Amino acid sequence: MSDGERRMQIPRPVTKPSKQRKAVYQAPAHVRHRLLAAHLSPQLRASHLIRNLPVRTGDTVKVMRGDHKNVEGKISRVDLGKYRIYVEGLTREKVDGTTVFVPIHPSKVMITRLNLDDKWRREILEAKKKSLKKHAEVEEKPKAKRVKAEAEAVEIEEAKETVEELKEKPEEVVEKAKEVVEEKPSVKAKPAKKRVARGKKPPAKKEVAVKTRPKAKAEEAEKTEKPKEKRKPKPTTKKTPKKTKEGEE
Repeated sequence: MSDGERRMQIPRPVTKPSKQRKAVYQAPAHVRHRLLAAHLSPQLRASHLIRNLPVRTGDTVKVMRGDHKNVEGKISRVDLGKYRIYVEGLTREKVDGTTVFVPIHPSKVMITRLNLDDKWRREILEAKKKSLKKHAEVEEKPKAKRVKAEAEAVEIEEAKETVEELKEKPEEVVEKAKEVVEEKPSVKAKPAKKRVARGKKPPAKKEVAVKTRPKAKAEEAEKTEKPKEKRKPKPTTKKTPKKTKEGEE
């Protein structure tokens, strides 16, 4: 698929006013029906869970803006071609004396009572209500996941901060550890007593020679032994040669 074909498939919003007006004037009937939608009253919105709905003949509406503000009445006719509705009681006199209905755009009115004679319209309202409820349930689940994820992220950040504090101040941590060790001395576990059968005397304990380290032995030996007296060296005598008679002479 080329880039040009992809661009043709992607719908783009129309920004030119001339094209927008042309789309409105040349819209098909099903699009015109949607464009003739009006807001519902707060009571209807709470019961049907819908913000707006296309108007129909038989609906009771209230004019919210314009010269005929606060006028309430039933819709007598809907003009899809001109995008206008005609309400009972909203009339004016012409120059020749005849009375005609005043055309009003549906965006200027609010629906106060719906005409539910048509079963198709009732089914549409029920289907919209169900879809909105499902959508609300689906939205609640990711919210709970987000809350859990946020809580986990906060815990991780706190753990990182504590680790950084420990790295920055190792001396204080060592001192605290020493204090804890001094407060809680280690308790030696008592050896388990051996069970002895009845009628039998326990075996006599064998004397076990206590092994001492070589260094300790040497130190003990030095302490016990007395310093030995040094022997005096024997006087050495020089041998003188015997004088002969010849020498004497």
